[in-house]
Amino acid sequence: MAILGFVNVRKLLLELAQHHSVEVVLKIAVDTLAATSSVALVRVWLIESGDICPGCKDSGQCPDKSRCLHLKASAGKSILGARNWENIACSSFGRFPIGIRKVGQIAQSGKPIELIEIRPDEPWVADPNWIRREKIVGFAGQPLICRDEVLGVLSVFTREPLEQGALEMLRMVADHLAYAITNARAFEMVDHLKQQIELENAYLREEINEAQSFKGIIGQSEGIEQIRKVIRMVGPTDANVLIYGESGTGKEMIAREIHNLSDRCDKPMIKINCSAIPRELFESEFFGHARGSFTGAVKNRIGYFQAADGGTLFLDEVGEIPIYLQSKLLRVLQEGEYQRVGEETVRKVNVRIISATNRNLHAEIQSGHFREDLYYRLQVFPVVVPSLKERKIDIALLADHFIKLSCKKMNRPLVRLTEPQMTRLVAYDWPGNIRELQNIVERMVITAQPDQVLLELGQGPGGPKECAPAPAGPALPERILTEKELRELETANMQAALRQTNWRIYGHRGAAKLLGVNPTTLISRLKKLGIYLPRSQPEE
Repeated sequence: MAILGFVNVRKLLLELAQHHSVEVVLKIAVDTLAATSSVALVRVWLIESGDICPGCKDSGQCPDKSRCLHLKASAGKSILGARNWENIACSSFGRFPIGIRKVGQIAQSGKPIELIEIRPDEPWVADPNWIRREKIVGFAGQPLICRDEVLGVLSVFTREPLEQGALEMLRMVADHLAYAITNARAFEMVDHLKQQIELENAYLREEINEAQSFKGIIGQSEGIEQIRKVIRMVGPTDANVLIYGESGTGKEMIAREIHNLSDRCDKPMIKINCSAIPRELFESEFFGHARGSFTGAVKNRIGYFQAADGGTLFLDEVGEIPIYLQSKLLRVLQEGEYQRVGEETVRKVNVRIISATNRNLHAEIQSGHFREDLYYRLQVFPVVVPSLKERKIDIALLADHFIKLSCKKMNRPLVRLTEPQMTRLVAYDWPGNIRELQNIVERMVITAQPDQVLLELGQGPGGPKECAPAPAGPALPERILTEKELRELETANMQAALRQTNWRIYGHRGAAKLLGVNPTTLISRLKKLGIYLPRSQPEE
């Protein structure tokens, strides 16, 4: 009997050519062939890299430990009606060595094996008990060959003897299926590259914005000089870095500087804001997902790890990662491999991890919210970023930079700060750090009038507003400052701090504390700039 007599082969072949997903193409093929009443089981194996070799039950027989046959699609029904064979995850033949038994021999030789009638005493074909129980009579295995490359094997078990016409038709289906697989893989690769380009474009847009906002790390304080030294040390290495600091201190910019000094600088640094990802989507965002793995997963999607392959992954607010996902993140760090949601394939990845947090991770470990082993994997090299109130000597330089940047971006005339306004900036506590300073400057530029500049510090209690007439003289010229002008600006800043503290240098109410520098450093700079304390005022 011609087992494919009821199959509309023409319709099947046209449908195979219309789909761009390997998974969909294989399912259409096996479901259509298995719909024939005399077919017991249809399966497709594809040759892929060996992913479970150490634990595979057939590893002792496998001649090639680098690749094997992966069961990708299955359809059919038991004669007892108790079960079907669609669930490939439950199959004991999920992986098959090339060259072993019927399927492996077909993959190795590239030649079909056709048995019109199977004897139950032929265990190399299938389990004899299964053959008897399911009344299996015929078997046909066809190699899937495209452009002289064996992609895998299509196998069919029947409950009626195979006829020559059926074998020829099966060969035709196998040929078209091989080309449909190749085309679908090409479309999936294009889709993958499109997703990667979209993520890299988002990264590049962020890079451009960052480059416009900060031209290197701005500041002359001891804390910033130490940060620069640390970046020069750790940047060229491949060590994982954990950056500590309050929100708004510029942790991401430091991560970019580290990335730009590494051998990975020609690859993207992909940023993940861990606090902004819904908990139920963490795994999908990090590792990607397969089509149909959950409601709304209409196509395969790459994750951040795959997008950052060869580059750097910046995990901002890493303390927000749920504890249940931390073990999977640890696996990537230890083994360099992961799995997409809804997919069995193990994928390799090579990324450098730079993470940042404003949390006390030691306390998180003690409370059971953060894994200690993950902590030590992330903190190979710690970097501590000082808050803005600890580097007040840098406030004038930062304010100057943000004023110029905001005026240029908003196409506004250059705004000028008075000395009292600069004194207020230095004296302010800056709970929002550099981000707050940038916002205040931008708001000041927006509201500035020709005859007055409004400086608003802290939109709440303790944050008074001040309207000051704009000075006539050019305090902040719209050009690169000369060394002399920088010294004058620094001198004005130090004098303002000294006047506010009644020329006191030492102690918690002294100018050194206000400027965020050591008293001996301040004294040295005062002498260098030619600033002398009044004799009538104490130094401490």
